[in-house]
Amino acid sequence: MSKNQELKVEAREGRGKGPSYQARQKGLIPGVIYGGNDEPQTINVDARTLERHVEAGHFLTTLFNLDIGGKTTRAIPRQVQLDPVTDRPVHVDFLRLAEGATVRLEIPVQYRGQEVSPGLKKGGVLNIVRRSLGLSCPAETIPNTIVVDVSKLDINESVHISNLDLPEGVKPLIRGRDFTVCSVVAPTTMREEVKAADAAAAAPAAGAAAAKPAATPAKK
Repeated sequence: MSKNQELKVEAREGRGKGPSYQARQKGLIPGVIYGGNDEPQTINVDARTLERHVEAGHFLTTLFNLDIGGKTTRAIPRQVQLDPVTDRPVHVDFLRLAEGATVRLEIPVQYRGQEVSPGLKKGGVLNIVRRSLGLSCPAETIPNTIVVDVSKLDINESVHISNLDLPEGVKPLIRGRDFTVCSVVAPTTMREEVKAADAAAAAPAAGAAAAKPAATPAKK
């Protein structure tokens, strides 16, 4: 978990396309702060400053102390809209977070230990089922990533959500099911070799059964 980032924003008068367009013409990104017991607050953010935060990574899981004219509001980004051509931010939404609040987030998963995994050393393939996890997180303990250790996985072994050591207070959104996060599976060639070996072993037995003469009823 990283510490809160400081971000200066300015209150924006008016809503809609007109004020938003004027903000962008001045090198600002329009946005809104919502949630909690207060009314939504329209804001502008310096474009270059916002771009630096977005490009730094983990933007949607980072807490910000928003400075609005000297008043600080703790919030987390909920959505950042990007220009389809330039891929630069054009709008940002922040959610207010009070003390003790929890928030639902998609936290990226980072896999480690591939180089020493017994199954991968044998030629197995890491089957990644979850590249992110839907988690309910206390605002004070939002993880940037969830690390999954696969260093001990052999072929046909897997990691389930119950195997992960989640930070205190962090819980999966999916309840009542111990879902798979990743597994090590045999490569296609290995699976084909196993099938071929099974088929070859079954063939003699089938042939022997076919060659066995049927019993002849005794003559009376």
